[in-house]
Amino acid sequence: RTGKRALSTKVDYLYLFILLTKMASEPCRLYVSGAILGYKRGLRNQHNSTSLIKINGVDTKEDVDFYLGKRVAYITKASAEKNGTKFRVNWGRVCRAHGSNGVVRCKFNRDLPPQSIGGRVRIMLYPSRV
Repeated sequence: RTGKRALSTKVDYLYLFILLTKMASEPCRLYVSGAILGYKRGLRNQHNSTSLIKINGVDTKEDVDFYLGKRVAYITKASAEKNGTKFRVNWGRVCRAHGSNGVVRCKFNRDLPPQSIGGRVRIMLYPSRV
């Protein structure tokens, strides 16, 4: 409620309680979305162990600094269930910037397959370096 008067009635306290519990119960997203551009490569050689990823909302080399060391998840869905789920996750890490437009180089536990190019990844906001 707006106004300069103090919380005095039970209704005011009930409203405040509902507001605080609603804020606490809403889920919070711990990742930023990104797109897989391809592999690190030169004119003739391609390095499949390093993937290039464009992070949404990152447009400069200075912005990339926050994401260095963050974990990256490439999520796929399989047909067979394993460990109670059909989803598989290939984990990686942001290594360094690639160019000056907010593209990063990532190394994954298993190299990303070629059909993943153009797909989506999740850049987790942990571990924190702050």
